[in-house]
Amino acid sequence: MVTINTIYLGELITGSTHLHSGVEIITDAPLDNHGKGQAFSPTDLIALALGTCMITTIAVRYSNINIVGTQMNISKKMTSHPRRIFEIVLEFYFTNKNYSDEQKANIEDAALNCPVAKSLHDKLKQTVIFNY
Repeated sequence: MVTINTIYLGELITGSTHLHSGVEIITDAPLDNHGKGQAFSPTDLIALALGTCMITTIAVRYSNINIVGTQMNISKKMTSHPRRIFEIVLEFYFTNKNYSDEQKANIEDAALNCPVAKSLHDKLKQTVIFNY
């Protein structure tokens, strides 16, 4: 079990501490929702959680496949009625250009079946692009 302590700091800003490690994260509401946009918003963290879960799951499941240096662009698209994330787009850029077809299939299966991907609502569109 992970415990996180969160404090509302005012002006739509929160401070959260991961109690096991002491690492802190600040969130701010986005500009289009009355915030200052000076930190990750809560919905940004959902998109980030999905992307980092995918890449971590690949690394855990297939430690024999070198993915060091792999980069990813993550974007989220919001709707206003109701206000929610309707799509997260994740685009992977692999530095290794010599993966076999089997390795590519394993990478994609691991990413698409990571715990966060499987925890999000079915209405949330997850668009994943793999650039090898």
